Amino acid sequence: SFGSTGETSNVDDDLWLSSKSFYSPIIECCGGTELASSYIQGNHLQPQAFGAFSNASMTTGFVILDDHGVPRPDDQPCVGEVGLFPIYMGATDRLLNADHEEVYFKGMPTYKGVQLRRHGDIIKRTVGGYYIVQGRADDTMNLGGIKTSSVEIERVCDRADESILESAAISLAPPTGGPEQLVVLVVLKKGCKAEPNDLKMKFSKAIQRNLNPLFKVSSVKIVAEFPRTASNKLLRRVLRDQMRQQLFAQSKL
Repeated sequence: SFGSTGETSNVDDDLWLSSKSFYSPIIECCGGTELASSYIQGNHLQPQAFGAFSNASMTTGFVILDDHGVPRPDDQPCVGEVGLFPIYMGATDRLLNADHEEVYFKGMPTYKGVQLRRHGDIIKRTVGGYYIVQGRADDTMNLGGIKTSSVEIERVCDRADESILESAAISLAPPTGGPEQLVVLVVLKKGCKAEPNDLKMKFSKAIQRNLNPLFKVSSVKIVAEFPRTASNKLLRRVLRDQMRQQLFAQSKL
């Protein structure tokens, strides 16, 4: 069998790899550095579902929360933020240069008398009982199995070209599944012009030079302005939803 970690693989990629080894199973595994382990994975005891997870990892457990933080029933298909059981093998109890309690537990609901631990993934439970990770609930993203901040990427992109007034970095999972793709939306300075493909090359080079050589920009979109709250906070989730709708529309053509 094969093992795959970092993020859910593309279904077609899994099928191709499996076919090269007499259709051996591919065990998906997802976790995080702060967990020192995985919290969800596949196994050999269930039929193979490519690009999906089968169950919680050994010693771990989780629930899927609705929009109000209420755990959903374990036997129903749904989508929501994952809430981890707080006690498991490898669990951290402190955080370097930050408040462990505030980062991982503050604001999380309780389940069966214990407070759940925050991880940040959005998970889909399918009708067949398998799980698909659909991305991050907050403004961090998982690029090639490496978690990074939208703000870090935006700081680099803002300096990559003189025509940029401001940028917004989001990540999107392709409609067919697979690794999250980095999309950068930009607002140009008044009177300036730029081509999306040129900015895409400049952004990728700047990000690879200043952040991580494995990161690359999948697409760039120039917009007139960004959606914001009354307090001027950038609404990346709105941008993410808008771009996801465009990608879905393109995939259907």
